[in-house]
Amino acid sequence: MAYLFLTLAILLETAGTVCMKLSEGFTRPLPVVGTCVTYIACFYFLSLSLKTIPLGVAYALWAALGIVLGNIIAVVFFKQHFDFAAGIGIALIVAGVVVLNLFSSASAH
Repeated sequence: MAYLFLTLAILLETAGTVCMKLSEGFTRPLPVVGTCVTYIACFYFLSLSLKTIPLGVAYALWAALGIVLGNIIAVVFFKQHFDFAAGIGIALIVAGVVVLNLFSSASAH
């Protein structure tokens, strides 16, 4: 159940970041409300996941998957340029999370 909560937190954080982009510097009320609501819900579900998942592991997954999803959305919907260096950087972040989860004793429950 903790990983379901973490997944919800990741999706809500990504939605909140998209709303923040759409708010145009907090000048558009509806996206501002969307940002606030999704971030509150995100942190709620993240806190539930932290009852079981170690902080370092949860935060690494939350941050890395948020970065990946955010970049996918930025490229597809906002036509953001994605270059080789960005791909390498994101791959290194994801590799770090994989190493943490597979080989570190920090991920032990």
